Amino acid sequence: MSLYSKTELPVPVANKKAKELSIHGDTRLDPYYWLNERENPEVIDYLQAENDYKDQLMSHLSGFEDKLFHEIIERIKQTDVTVPFRHNGYYYLTRYEEGGEHPIYARKKGSEQSEEEIMLNVNQLAKPFDYYQIGGRSVSPDNKYLAYGEDTLSRRIYTIRFKDLTTDEILEDVITNTTGSAVWANDNRTIFYTRKDPTLRAYKIYRHVLGTNPEEDVEIYHEQDETFSTYVYKSKSEKYIIIGSFATLSSEFQLLEADNPMGAFRVFHPREENHEYSISHNQDRFLIRTNWKAENFRLMETMEGQTEKEAWKEVIPRRQQVLLEGVDVFDDHLVLLERIDGITQVRVISNDDSDHYVQFGEDAFTAYTTSNFEVETNTVRIGYTSLTTPASIYDYNMKSRQLTMRKQEEVIGDFHPDDYQSERHMITARDGTKVPLSLVYKKNYVKDGTQPLLLYGYGSYGYSTDPGFRSPRLSLLDRGFAFAIAHIRGGQELGRRWYEDGKLLKKKNTFTDFVDCAQWLVDQKYTGTDQLFAMGGSAGGLLMGAVTNMAPHLFKGIVSAVPFVDVITTMLDENIPLTTGEFDEWGNPNNKLFYDYIKSYSPYDNIVATDYPALLVTTGLHDSQVQYWEPAKYVAKIRSLKTDQNPLLLYTNMETGHSGPSGRFERHRETAMEYAFLLDLAGRADLAD
Repeated sequence: MSLYSKTELPVPVANKKAKELSIHGDTRLDPYYWLNERENPEVIDYLQAENDYKDQLMSHLSGFEDKLFHEIIERIKQTDVTVPFRHNGYYYLTRYEEGGEHPIYARKKGSEQSEEEIMLNVNQLAKPFDYYQIGGRSVSPDNKYLAYGEDTLSRRIYTIRFKDLTTDEILEDVITNTTGSAVWANDNRTIFYTRKDPTLRAYKIYRHVLGTNPEEDVEIYHEQDETFSTYVYKSKSEKYIIIGSFATLSSEFQLLEADNPMGAFRVFHPREENHEYSISHNQDRFLIRTNWKAENFRLMETMEGQTEKEAWKEVIPRRQQVLLEGVDVFDDHLVLLERIDGITQVRVISNDDSDHYVQFGEDAFTAYTTSNFEVETNTVRIGYTSLTTPASIYDYNMKSRQLTMRKQEEVIGDFHPDDYQSERHMITARDGTKVPLSLVYKKNYVKDGTQPLLLYGYGSYGYSTDPGFRSPRLSLLDRGFAFAIAHIRGGQELGRRWYEDGKLLKKKNTFTDFVDCAQWLVDQKYTGTDQLFAMGGSAGGLLMGAVTNMAPHLFKGIVSAVPFVDVITTMLDENIPLTTGEFDEWGNPNNKLFYDYIKSYSPYDNIVATDYPALLVTTGLHDSQVQYWEPAKYVAKIRSLKTDQNPLLLYTNMETGHSGPSGRFERHRETAMEYAFLLDLAGRADLAD
């Protein structure tokens, strides 16, 4: 039995209701527009009918799904603890207990060997809720109070609460409708936080004093430009409270001394079109990462009190082949993250002008700095992983150049990294551009064109998809799959130009790059069209929808998670979260030039009567980023037009949002569902078990 053997099952049918959408003299007919009525019982009934159909079609896989789920979570060390990091006299850690879905946040005073103080046991806090997520934990400078955000709906709308860590008392102060983060002034009583507007845009900064009524909190800043969002944070030096405002291509910062929380913020440098910058403070200077006259960014510095860019002095110049991705500041060292040939390298520059890169011993990997709160140290903490190396934490001595592993993710069971092989290739796209492609497979994988392969992609917002290890993926690799990542344009793997060439009126490069990588894998006999699968989520779900329309013949099956597939309708509705802030990414379809271009690739608008590959589409009813109705409409329209008998499934998690379930293990039930779908299509499902 397989997914193809149940074609007699009655399929869900969404009612068609006439709706015309007209602009620029063009009218689009959208008979499923009504599915955006979240409170309409008919909508809920339809989503539930699709869930029931999915359950029936995959009923023969229920035992296999369960096996995959347990296989995945059994690789995860149940009782585990992170490497403690030091901040303000305490060592902070996160640990997990046997059977616990959620973390326990704790700290130790003065030493890693000191007695543990539990700050939050999230397992206890989560008990009353179907969904529960902690965000934005921050401790007051005197180490007495903890502020934390909690989301119980999965729409990323957090309520900030406060705990007295000396008495374990939860304070009466409760602040609703926030991003979850609270920033402490140095008086240990005043915090700054961000509220969201009805579209969930972070738009206002408020000041709150412990013990006062949150309804009387003072509005400090209102971001009036609807294409910008705002946030607030504290400098690593602890000297400044900083308000940031950002759009896709522009940023601005405001400063306030943390010792003077009732003072007025002042602009660091006013926003400018197409000028992105970020700031770090150390001692008496600011370091500025900026794309001012530097497409791939450069590093500048300026003294306190001279923050306009005319006073900035260059520290690291612009480079055509090197993208400056990040800066971590220490008293005696600078640590830079530089992306070179698609891989992020960690570079250390000391005050004595010595300069070197950290060596990890692999060619393709992911490296980043993490949890570096102390400035008076020669040690930088680094995270590291590759397609065959589990997530690792290192402490690196910047003077002695000694790299010390503090922890590597333990994969429970019979896992040996040497059993797996990774590769990296440069694929020639149809316009001659070289596109990086990363692969991993078990060493007994035979490249004869008959083996299953899953190709993953994202390619938006300048987010780079780096080669990293995920233990759940072993359930595919150990059953004969290869896994590949197409590092397509729209990301930032090969520098800022890589991003610019995959957005706005060049967005189709993202899709054709993915198709060309898929075709190369077939041509080189890594797989065949009857064994090639694709997966992507969110903006990567847009990618899945586009390539499904462009090259349905290439793929046996596609998993499209929380997909952004109704691009024009969403980008024309400024009441939907994220819309106004993303005109610089997709274009504003109120402009006919962008309207016509988006319409030419928008997955929902380009569904036609043809054969489609097998499709599993997932969403969450409370998704705040890609509203549930986009994938629901998408599936309904394909179901009404497709000319094949291939499986088409829509799964809506009725309890969660964009990121799925909140539990450490529970979230992998959806992973198991997706893998069961793929393995069944590939003929690799262990149905006998």
